[in-house]
Amino acid sequence: MSAILAHNNYGKSRVRLVKVARHEDRHDLQDITVHIAFEGDFESAHMRGDNSKVLPTDTMKNTVYALAKQVPEIEEIEDFALRLAEHFLKNNAQTSQVTVKIEENVWTRIAVAGVPHHHSFTKSNDEKRTTKVTASRENVIVESGFENLLVLKTTQSGFEGFLKDQYTTLKETNDRIFATAIKAAWLYTRPEIASGTLWRGARQLILETFATHDSLSVQQTLYAMGEAVLNKYEDISEIALSLPNKHCLLVDLARFGMENKNEIFVPTDEPHGLIEATIKRK
Repeated sequence: MSAILAHNNYGKSRVRLVKVARHEDRHDLQDITVHIAFEGDFESAHMRGDNSKVLPTDTMKNTVYALAKQVPEIEEIEDFALRLAEHFLKNNAQTSQVTVKIEENVWTRIAVAGVPHHHSFTKSNDEKRTTKVTASRENVIVESGFENLLVLKTTQSGFEGFLKDQYTTLKETNDRIFATAIKAAWLYTRPEIASGTLWRGARQLILETFATHDSLSVQQTLYAMGEAVLNKYEDISEIALSLPNKHCLLVDLARFGMENKNEIFVPTDEPHGLIEATIKRK
């Protein structure tokens, strides 16, 4: 039997880094996880066990720490990912493409007597800011977003007129709880556009759309979110959204002689609906 190496990549995953930038009046904090992947001329390592072109993944890990030290301030994760990708491409001729993904845990300052403390922080939920840089010698693509942004609205959401068959038990409703953990990722038209200001603006617009949209379905609200971002930000070319439907089911209180007027619910984790789509410009 003959075989060929159709595709390969290798790298270092889950490189954890906490960085503190110490200023006289405050400390800034960043908590990130970095994933690195190389693609290129590594056939000899697979076919002959020749490691002469293989940069150790341990070196990749060390490079993350060394490059983080080179810049004393806290960087946007997009800027750090771009620096890492540029470094690896410059110093590894055998590598044709480098992908760097970064997830950032968002910490906020603890308020003491109403004033943000200069060196104490809290992490309120599991939301992560994300970026993915895919870089070759010909092109650089930057994708940014977030995942696990938990949101819930207690009304202005319904689900009616859906397809039914012999196994359908779900009842139609025009007033239900809508809860989800939003995952979003958008592409910038060019790498230098990526910024924290634009990221925060897109995130806030998605939140505002969720809060104010009269939702006839999760699909409709998802599309409204993506459309709002594309309409406002010309520097975003497309956006992918993933919305798991975190169901809150109305509890049947009739057996206790009580009427449940959309007040008592039981939240469920599994199973849940999953609605995903990518919205692009025409």
